[in-house]
Amino acid sequence: MTNPRYDVVAIGETMIRFSSPGFLRLEQSDTYELHVGGSESNTAAGLARLGKSVCWLSRLTENALGRKITRTLASHGVDTSHVVWTDRDRVGVYYYELGSPPRASEVIYDRAGSAFAHFPPDELILEPLKSTRVFHTTGISLALSDSVREVLATARSTAVASGAAVSFDFNYRAKLWSMEQAKQACESWMTDSDLVFIAKRDAVAWLGLPQEPNDVRVLEDLIRLRNGKLTVMTLGARGAMAGAAKSTSAVSGFETHFVGTTPVEPIGRLGGGDAFSAGFLDAWLDHPDIEQSLRWANATAQLKYSIPGDIALISRSDVARTAASLGSGTVAAGVVR
Repeated sequence: MTNPRYDVVAIGETMIRFSSPGFLRLEQSDTYELHVGGSESNTAAGLARLGKSVCWLSRLTENALGRKITRTLASHGVDTSHVVWTDRDRVGVYYYELGSPPRASEVIYDRAGSAFAHFPPDELILEPLKSTRVFHTTGISLALSDSVREVLATARSTAVASGAAVSFDFNYRAKLWSMEQAKQACESWMTDSDLVFIAKRDAVAWLGLPQEPNDVRVLEDLIRLRNGKLTVMTLGARGAMAGAAKSTSAVSGFETHFVGTTPVEPIGRLGGGDAFSAGFLDAWLDHPDIEQSLRWANATAQLKYSIPGDIALISRSDVARTAASLGSGTVAAGVVR
């Protein structure tokens, strides 16, 4: 593609999040904090703050909540000018209660009937998808409705026909669908996307492997499933791995990398994976080096954990400093095989 307008175009639902302050239970609190959050838009905002040109496509109800979402994303540098507006449906909402062991955090969704879930495929604005280096979406969006799945299929075919790469974050949510439903709907996205992000626990479930398989085995099985294409597998507090076939002509030999991270006490738990994908894409678009992209992604995610809300309020200098400190001895990095 010659001189694309955008580095990344992302499509997804963004919701309003209400959280009880601190560690209060939702039923205890008389006041609630309001945040804007959605997986794809979190990644878009992170990329924009790191200097990339990013467009976010979605469908929102024309009301104060919908305008709150677009104003928030635009304030971080995301182009929201191609959002589809409607006077019908509603803006999705969710509620979040931060837990402390042994009490787990809890999410309550109130998103049924949202404007995004009712997205008519013929309303999708295609122009941004014809001028982007990467199209990015997640399994969360695929879980929402048949019409959204059709919208995303149209977006993918349009972007690919124009020369864009496809980035897909599996991002499994058990509250939205079963693993079997996810496998059926996401199969082509998992096998055909140029870049896939997936948590190890979800990869194990997808592949039907034993509960405690070797990290390298899981990653290599994923790479085989994906015919050698670049695959990123997150390992929680241990870091992340990524790999691809050494040659485009065969998938018998793999180059896989592991980069560890320093565990931190998470203040802002939500959006860490989205920040990770933003960091990886940012580095990969600049220079396709697996190990350096993993390090940059880990640094971006680590910073996000220190920030309340869903969006990583970061700068390029923040990530560079954090990545440098990780590289000073707290990271084990290198070719695994």
